[in-house]
Amino acid sequence: IHGGPQERVWEPLVHAFWLNPLFRIGYKRRLEEDDMYKVLPEDGSERLGEELQSLWDHEVQKAAKDLRPPKLTKVLIKCYWKPYAVLGIFTLIEEVIKVIQPVFLGKLIQYFEKYDPDNMDALYEAFGYAAGVCLSTMILAVTHHLYFFHVQRTGMKMRVAMCHMIYKKALCLSSVAMGKTTTGQIVNLLSNDVNKFDEVTIFLHFLWVGPLQAAAVLGLLWVEIGPSCLAGMAVLVILMPTQTMFGRLFSKFRSKTAALTDNRIRTMNEVVSGIRIIKMYAWEKPFSALVNEVRRKEISKIMSSSYLRGLNMASFFAASKIIVFITFTIYVLLGNTISASRVFVTVSLYSAVRLTVTLFFPSAVEKLSETRISVRRIKTFLLLDEIVKSNHGFLQEEKQEPSVEIQDLICYWDKVNVQLLPPRLLDTLTVLFTAITNTFITSSLLSSILGELPHDKGVLKVKGQLTYASQQPWVFPGTIRSNILFGKELHPQKYEKVLRACALKRDMELLPDGDLTLIGDRGATLSGGQKARVNLARAVYQDADIYLLDDPLSAVDAEVGRHLFEQCICGILKNKPRILVTHQLQYLQAANQILVLKEGHMVARGTYSELQRSGVDFTSLLKREEEGPQAPGAETESRSPRSRTLSQNSVVSHTSSIRSVKDGTDQLPAEPVQTIVEESRSEGTIGVGLYVKYLKAGANILVLIGVVLLQFLAQAAYILQDWWLAYWAGEQEKLNVNGTVTVPNGVNVTEELSLDFYLGIYAGLTGATLIFGFARSLMMFNVLVKAAQSLHNRMFNSILRTPVRFFDINPIGRVLNRFSKDIGQLDAALPWTFVDFIQIFLQIIGVIAVAASVIPWILIPLVPLVIVFLFLRRYFLQTSRDVKRLESTTRSPVFSHLSSSLQGLWTIRAFRAEERFQNTFDTYQDLHSESWFLFLVTSRWFAVRLDGMCAVFVTITAFGCLLLRDQVEAGSVGLALSYAVTLMGMFQWGVRQSAEVENMMTSVERVVEYTELESEAPWETQKRPPPEWPSQGLITFDRVSFSYSSDGPVVLKDMKAMFRPKEKVGIVGRTGAGKSSLVSALFRLAEPEGRIYIDGVLTSEIGLHDLRQKMSIIPQDPVLFTGTMRKNLDPFSQHTDEDLWNALQEVQLKSVVEELPNKMETVLAESGSNFSVGQRQLVCLARAVLRKNRILIIDEATANVDPRTDELIQKTIRDKFRECTVLTIAHRLNTIIDSDRILVLDAGQIHAYDEPHTLLQNHDGIFFKMVQQTGRQEAVALLQSAKQVSSTLTQQSISTLLSHSVLYGNLVIFETAL
Repeated sequence: IHGGPQERVWEPLVHAFWLNPLFRIGYKRRLEEDDMYKVLPEDGSERLGEELQSLWDHEVQKAAKDLRPPKLTKVLIKCYWKPYAVLGIFTLIEEVIKVIQPVFLGKLIQYFEKYDPDNMDALYEAFGYAAGVCLSTMILAVTHHLYFFHVQRTGMKMRVAMCHMIYKKALCLSSVAMGKTTTGQIVNLLSNDVNKFDEVTIFLHFLWVGPLQAAAVLGLLWVEIGPSCLAGMAVLVILMPTQTMFGRLFSKFRSKTAALTDNRIRTMNEVVSGIRIIKMYAWEKPFSALVNEVRRKEISKIMSSSYLRGLNMASFFAASKIIVFITFTIYVLLGNTISASRVFVTVSLYSAVRLTVTLFFPSAVEKLSETRISVRRIKTFLLLDEIVKSNHGFLQEEKQEPSVEIQDLICYWDKVNVQLLPPRLLDTLTVLFTAITNTFITSSLLSSILGELPHDKGVLKVKGQLTYASQQPWVFPGTIRSNILFGKELHPQKYEKVLRACALKRDMELLPDGDLTLIGDRGATLSGGQKARVNLARAVYQDADIYLLDDPLSAVDAEVGRHLFEQCICGILKNKPRILVTHQLQYLQAANQILVLKEGHMVARGTYSELQRSGVDFTSLLKREEEGPQAPGAETESRSPRSRTLSQNSVVSHTSSIRSVKDGTDQLPAEPVQTIVEESRSEGTIGVGLYVKYLKAGANILVLIGVVLLQFLAQAAYILQDWWLAYWAGEQEKLNVNGTVTVPNGVNVTEELSLDFYLGIYAGLTGATLIFGFARSLMMFNVLVKAAQSLHNRMFNSILRTPVRFFDINPIGRVLNRFSKDIGQLDAALPWTFVDFIQIFLQIIGVIAVAASVIPWILIPLVPLVIVFLFLRRYFLQTSRDVKRLESTTRSPVFSHLSSSLQGLWTIRAFRAEERFQNTFDTYQDLHSESWFLFLVTSRWFAVRLDGMCAVFVTITAFGCLLLRDQVEAGSVGLALSYAVTLMGMFQWGVRQSAEVENMMTSVERVVEYTELESEAPWETQKRPPPEWPSQGLITFDRVSFSYSSDGPVVLKDMKAMFRPKEKVGIVGRTGAGKSSLVSALFRLAEPEGRIYIDGVLTSEIGLHDLRQKMSIIPQDPVLFTGTMRKNLDPFSQHTDEDLWNALQEVQLKSVVEELPNKMETVLAESGSNFSVGQRQLVCLARAVLRKNRILIIDEATANVDPRTDELIQKTIRDKFRECTVLTIAHRLNTIIDSDRILVLDAGQIHAYDEPHTLLQNHDGIFFKMVQQTGRQEAVALLQSAKQVSSTLTQQSISTLLSHSVLYGNLVIFETAL
């Protein structure tokens, strides 16, 4: 269908033939992205953005010269005023016609007043006037839509240009600026603030057309009814400021609501991303209290702003009635008689000017003030600090060695925590490979080399191209190949080599589409280890001079780590300078130079042997490493800290071997990849049931019936008021014709109508209209906002109670979208549209009823019109809904691209890929523009056709009256015609609103869908365990099978095991053996089959909270929540300050917390990002210390923690939890080799379960093999410690068994039977 829109920008709106094929397709099947027209060159994102950007840069420079803040508004006006000004002409034409039309109408009614069957001239003249009325209706139909289409398009251009600028700015924010803004805020600029441009352009012209039109109408009215028109105008003038005041108040509420909404969504974000932890800690209640509190505040603001909206709409609805009432009351009281032509000319003129003055003009003012706020927010963002671009390249002539040189470097992140690198020279001219070990400062060093961290003093010189692999692996949505190539072209051999070196070959073979597999948002389809390797491969593939590798080995297990180190870091890269940050000391011997950093200072530097001689405390880190020259070492955690929590990847992995280049026996197990469920997007129409559900959420049946009655009463009063005027004029007319009665004595007496009677009833009807109008509006809003509130609460509770599995298969964005976008619709847009639609619908019915009562014949042509209309609406709605859907689906890549770019900001900048990301952003924008453009054009296409139908209706009515001229009265003609003319804008607006309501109901549908999720077992049941349970900590698994979903693979098969009280058990196994699933079964994250007893209580019978609160867990990825430090440790406020400080002291965090500005009350940054991973881990440990439970589960949390912290955690666990049963899921064997017993899992079954020493006797066992894989020297050490443990154990276990056999006789028998 690529007959482009460009050549025909006028014709499209009149009949838009090039849209017909689109509608035809849309009617037959769902529209897809390829069906859209290409975006017009002048609407391209890049072109528009660069144009505005250059003007803005110019303005910034000029402002700096004149020492004033730069003005963004000025730039916008400068850029867009010309084409926009031209559009003013359309508005002018339209408003002029609106004023002329009533004059024709008046002349037509006059003909009926002075009706004389024989006067043919008058009849022809009347036909002329009727034609005038009809023609002006037709012209209005066309100009109105032309104007709207073009102004909206200008708005679109402004929006697109602003987005381009915002994204461009986001890519070059400095670290200080990143501290001042959050990802959420930037996304908010892009999703909400920028949309104000779309709205403001529509109304701006009315700022000057409005007053002009008002003046013209005033003149005509003066001619028609003299000075009493001033009274009516006065009411209009009073109405204007009140409406503007409403607008002001409204935007004040709006900004308060926005702040609360941001807050709620941020909390929701944390709840959803940390849902696993929240469930395992049983913290749902404090979190739901938190969200409900924020939501309550938000709803009260929304309720107030909705009432304002309601008053606004009701006053709009009643304004014309009040105006006409006051005008005619004064007119009659001044002693004039009323006539039909006067009444209806006045009514029509007022309604012409009313729209402009009470709706468009205040809207223009309101939107202008809203836009100014948004522009100010955008401007603040655009003026944030940018990063200083340093140029680390070589000039062509000088062929030097690449190097990094650092001297006396002092850097600050935010002028609070200082980090120094002392006066030493780190010079990699001669050094090919530098390893930096220990502490959290290392990342800061790399960031200063990258230029992310501004340095205060000292020298930092970098010669050569840098490339960087970040610690938290970052992947962007796209294929794996595009993630590795990252904009470079593909050289197959080099690419293969890189894949092999980064141990990705096997993974690629297992993926459904190989390296063309799409990665979801945040790399959701890859496991942590795979992400880390892709991240590394990306760095290796770039041909740079210096490689900065920030702990790339921590997220993978030992085998893979060794492979990466030998094949990649010392293989492919062996001739390049590499700076490697690592906590894994076994790799240090290969380093040419080692820097040891501690708390910002450089403690030692030199080669491996130099450092050993100097005897720095570094050697204490190196305990056992000295014996063999080759010490490939300790197994590390096999997942990245972020991606994998329990269960996500515990799908049985297909273990199979990769033959690596060097070593035939090197087997690297591959990891399975999960796919993401396609988001449900509803098709077709929305059932009545949904509306009922929605309304019933807001009020009970009686209230709803009351509301419906009110609606009808209000509409009836509305029509009766006009009808009474017409009736009055008619009675007056009869009097005027046979008014003079000759009394016998020859004096003429003019009969008069009783003023009191007519005016009294008129006043009564006006009052009724007002009261009903306001009541129905406020009641409707009340019901609808309450519905939004109760639906949100139901959805939130249902999300909290749904099993964890749901969050594994639905990405965070999808769930959050329900809470932000859809609830936002329910709060703000839907109630307003709904009320508006109902009012208009009733009004249209009223118009038709009035016309039919005057000319019953009119019902005959109405039937085909209605049929055509229904067909058009169905035809249009199908396509329109698809276009709207496409608009929202093409919008999400824009946002996800922005947020993924912000996450990988350092990587993008280190690779100099800003330009490419900017272009991708522009492409996404253009795709969105295509659908937006279509949306504009299709809606105008439809509106022109509807207004055409209204014009036909007006024509039929006008000529119908003339043809039936013998049977009708002037008053009823006036009523019918003036009503028919109001149909014009109203009818198409009503239909558009009905479509809008239907579109927005999809939000209700999505929310309702989430209120009905399956929920996990109840939090509390009748069967409460005794308060001091579990006093012993004996855990028994009896034939437990476990799978994450009813149709998923079984990950634990028929497991029988017993963990004795106070026993320390290590759980080991290869990837996917079911280690994490064991914990999931224990916590009942999904319901296991079989029985699990704790101290003889069957866990599946008690409530989840009772169960989960009694076990402490230290999770794999430490999660901190935004809020104070105290809230993070103790959300229920159950402990005293003293307890909290003691717990912090035990995990050695006391000093850190004391240094914070408000100590315990310091509010943490988003998800605790101002703590290092190790510190976050310690906070989790502190939580466990506080809970003092008898059972502690540790999901190997030591991957990104340096050996010191690791040791600390181990020590704390041995001291503090001596009396507890501790289960440790281990990836590093040295952490669990001293356990009492070790449980070896393989493919969901128990392979072996015994003391470490005994296990090591079996040379075919998995455990023995795992120990051997750690390398010769490490294996010796492990055997040694296992021996020590076993000798001490034998004495203890005999005594404990005897003491327990009395208590748990039956269980011990059961155990021996095992």
